[in-house]
Amino acid sequence: MADHDHDHHHHDEHGSELSETQLRVRALETILTEKGYVDPAALDAIVETYETKVGPRNGAVVVAKAWTDPAFRQALLADATKAVAALGHISRIGDHLVAVENTPERHNMIVCTLCSCYPWEVLGLPPVWYKSAPYRSRAVKDPRGVLADFGVALPKETEIRVWDSTAETRFMVLPMRPAGTEGWSEDRLADLVTRDSMIGTGLARKPGEINQ
Repeated sequence: MADHDHDHHHHDEHGSELSETQLRVRALETILTEKGYVDPAALDAIVETYETKVGPRNGAVVVAKAWTDPAFRQALLADATKAVAALGHISRIGDHLVAVENTPERHNMIVCTLCSCYPWEVLGLPPVWYKSAPYRSRAVKDPRGVLADFGVALPKETEIRVWDSTAETRFMVLPMRPAGTEGWSEDRLADLVTRDSMIGTGLARKPGEINQ
C-alpha cells in the first residue's frame, strides 16, 4: 500500500467525513436555502448529474480511446497525467494520475483509506459510499467481499489489488473491454464505461446492457 500524506485534509479521531471547506459549503447551502435562493431538489439534481454523468463521461472517453488506440493505451499506462491532459482533461489540483489495467489475471480497485482522495477531473464527484468509513476499511481487508456487495463476482484465481489514493497520487482503473464490441466507435464504447468500472467496484457494461 502507498504511504499517505493527507495534510491537505482535516480528520478527527472519529474519522469525520467533512473537511473545513465542505462544512463551509454546507453552511452556505443552508443559508441560501433558508432565504429561498436555492431549491435543494434542484441542487441535488445538479450534483447527481455531475457525479454520475458529466464527470465520469470524461473518464469514459479516456477508457474508450485506450480500448481502440494501442499507442494511447501504452501512453496512459506509462503516464496517465500526461495522456489524459493530451485529451484536454487537466487536473485542477496538481495531483498525479496513475492508470491501472484490469486483466483476466488481475482486478484493480481504488480506495482512499484516510479520506476521499479521488481523480475528480476524470471521474467527477466522488460517490458518498467512496468516502464512507466502511468502504475505506473493508476495501483493504476484504476486497472480494466488497466487490460481492456491488454485485461483482470474480474467479477465485483472479488476483485483486487495492490501490490507496493519496493527496498527491490518484488512480483510475482501465476496465477490460467487453466482448462483442469489435468495430465499435469510441463514442459507442464510452457508453459501456461506468464510474464504478473506473473505480474497480464494477465492470464495464456488456453490449446488451445499453440502448442500441
